[in-house]
Amino acid sequence: MKALLDMPVSALLLEVLKAHGHEGVHAYEIGKSTAADSELLEIARQEGRIVITADLDFPRLLALSMAEGPGLVLFRGGNYSDFEMCELLNKVLQQITVDVLETSIYVVDRKRIRITRLPITRKS
Repeated sequence: MKALLDMPVSALLLEVLKAHGHEGVHAYEIGKSTAADSELLEIARQEGRIVITADLDFPRLLALSMAEGPGLVLFRGGNYSDFEMCELLNKVLQQITVDVLETSIYVVDRKRIRITRLPITRKS
């Protein structure tokens, strides 16, 4: 699996990905530290990457577009230390399969992980 880390998350998460046999890039590394969220989503789609972020705009953009991807890991619920983020991502990667992650939104906080499958559609 490949991941694109958004600016609000620590580049140390790259080491967690690597420990699980995955690879990633941080937005800063690819010159996209000021890119719009929609641009980062498009890059992730084109490169077959999931997005790891703490920015609440990403799920909204996925919902509005009714897109089937990219998958998303969203850290919610306040400020996290680098250590906490690494521990939580490790927990996510231990619990899921790549195919589910690539087509879902994982909302992660200190107490639980919630999963929403993509695309997000309106219920009548």
